[in-house]
Amino acid sequence: MLKLVLPKGSLEKATLELFEAADLAVSRSSTVDYRASIEDPRVDEVRILRPQEIPTYVADGLFDLGITGRDWIEETGSDVVSLGELRYSKATSRPVRIVVAVQGDSPCERVADLPDGVRVSSEYPELTRRYFAEQGVEADIRLSYGATEAKVPDIVDVVVDITETGRALRAAGLKVIDTILTSYTEIVANPEAYAEPAKRHAMDQLLTLLQGALEARGKVLVKMNVPSEALDEVIDLIPSMKSPTVNELFGGSGYAVETVVAKTEVNVLIPALRDAGATDILELPLAKIVH
Repeated sequence: MLKLVLPKGSLEKATLELFEAADLAVSRSSTVDYRASIEDPRVDEVRILRPQEIPTYVADGLFDLGITGRDWIEETGSDVVSLGELRYSKATSRPVRIVVAVQGDSPCERVADLPDGVRVSSEYPELTRRYFAEQGVEADIRLSYGATEAKVPDIVDVVVDITETGRALRAAGLKVIDTILTSYTEIVANPEAYAEPAKRHAMDQLLTLLQGALEARGKVLVKMNVPSEALDEVIDLIPSMKSPTVNELFGGSGYAVETVVAKTEVNVLIPALRDAGATDILELPLAKIVH
């Protein structure tokens, strides 16, 4: 039913891991094969291509559904329907930022301080051109094919570059003077395909699986038995997405309590629960959380 395109390059590994966790495992003959498949009746075709190209291909109807970054959607100005953010990037769950950076010892502290004619290098020439026009600064925009941060100050005065942690910019001795865009990974659809009820329903179902897998990351299910006299103290200790589930045990001997907590909290929480009177404490991994 759906023709799907996934990103190759920096987002590739994280995207394939997410699809695996969502029970939508991507199969291909080798890591350099651009054609793939998913054993799912809703997916007819899978291609793996550069994220820079994906918004345009989806907008043109070559694919019904694609995963790319908000940065490339804005750069290409593609007419696509965003089904929502998928909050992951190549190294962390944080978004990437498109920033304006200058040499660390530059007197410029904001874009308005830059002179007309300033030389700017970027992998996002259209986004950069629109931004500097909006700021009222005449800039000489030069397309970069990579290693953009290495071009200041000998080749250009300013870079507009992508950063997730800021490490590469700091290592190059640059300082950020503005953020143009904050970009998460997004799942986008062709408008005509999205208008078809059957395809739209299939897209929504795939999105449910992907978002459920992301929601479960870093969380575990904690289950325990609690005597009646200790219930209030235990409930006060445990966090929950809404409220913990509490069921009375057979024979009225106490309660079964379960809740979802962050994995990072378990090392403190479980001993505290035991101290409060909880017994038979179980910690279970989660594959998906669907609200």
